[in-house]
Amino acid sequence: MSDQPDKPFLQIVVCASGVAADVGKLITAAHERHWDVGVIATPQGLGFLDAEAVEAQTGRPIRSAWRSPGEPRPTRPADAIAVAPASFNTVNKWAAGISDNLALGVLCEAPAMGIPVAVLPYLNSAQAAHPAYRQSLERLREMGVLIGSYEPHRPKAGGGADRYRWEEALELLAPKLSAPA
Repeated sequence: MSDQPDKPFLQIVVCASGVAADVGKLITAAHERHWDVGVIATPQGLGFLDAEAVEAQTGRPIRSAWRSPGEPRPTRPADAIAVAPASFNTVNKWAAGISDNLALGVLCEAPAMGIPVAVLPYLNSAQAAHPAYRQSLERLREMGVLIGSYEPHRPKAGGGADRYRWEEALELLAPKLSAPA
């Protein structure tokens, strides 16, 4: 699936979360909508993925670290970004402007570069009740970030994977960027 310049490029940012292993569902949905896809994982998110399966599905390596100076850019710029699943930690760091890993660096720059971003949080209700999280979502909305509708699950119960709508990221992005049919 390497670079296909005739197709829009969707960068998926994956965070450490119980549903991260199912990111293939979003990749499949994006391919069905004629997107070329790449994946960036947070350092902790890498451990939640089957890297071989994701790389086979996208045709490119998962990125998790910055490239070295002088190294060529591994992908073309994204036409859109989906953060799915987005963890409590990533949402709060991103809204605060913390760029301490590749995923956050990309996210902190995207709105100012005019790249549409959809975020599908996956967290529990205790995390969602924290005032910093609510403030972070509001700040992201002010930046033009599109926020998904997932209702947090109960703490220590896990779950919610059956209610996590991967395709919602593409639905949120559709009005911002139309892919060829």
